[in-house]
Amino acid sequence: MIGFYNYTVILTYMSLVSSIIGITFAVQDNIFGAIVCLLLSGFFDMFDGKVAKTRKRTANEKKFGIQIDSLSDLVAFGVLPAMIGYAVGLNTWWGIAIMAIFVLTALIRLAFFNVLEEERQKTTSEARKEYMGLPVTSDALIIPLVYALRSFIKTKFHILYAIVLLVIAFLFIFKFKVKKPSIKGMIVMTIVGAIEILLLMWLFKW
Repeated sequence: MIGFYNYTVILTYMSLVSSIIGITFAVQDNIFGAIVCLLLSGFFDMFDGKVAKTRKRTANEKKFGIQIDSLSDLVAFGVLPAMIGYAVGLNTWWGIAIMAIFVLTALIRLAFFNVLEEERQKTTSEARKEYMGLPVTSDALIIPLVYALRSFIKTKFHILYAIVLLVIAFLFIFKFKVKKPSIKGMIVMTIVGAIEILLLMWLFKW
């Protein structure tokens, strides 16, 4: 069998599976379910790097981890938010164009990150301390917060969502530094995600 099989890849695969389920929910117009899956993918992705570091890996295993992480991220934080957009009304030609731009910029950012990360690992074994541009995983917290506004903006919400996708897409490829969160920051983000789910359940009476 090709590939590498050990516990360090499990969370990455769980993130991908969660995003596929989320895309299915979005197609079925179950937007709440899709957003929960987006948050779950964000949770799994946030801790997969920590898990990977608990095992001594070969150079090829590290490269494999980088590649599958980015491929999974493209589906979870590129395609899934776009499909949520389709579910909220971005089903016109311009809406589809915006979704395409969003996924394309996520793809460009992830591919560029892979190039930089591979070069970085050749020169140092230190953990990464910052990112260049907005990490694609950020929309796991941004999108649910934006969707909460749908309870107040009903008829034109798809326009707001489209604008948010364009802004996020720009930030994906804009050159600025973002500090990598510490373990405390990751715990805070997990709590924020849980609060967002509770907020959506309250706003939309789920």
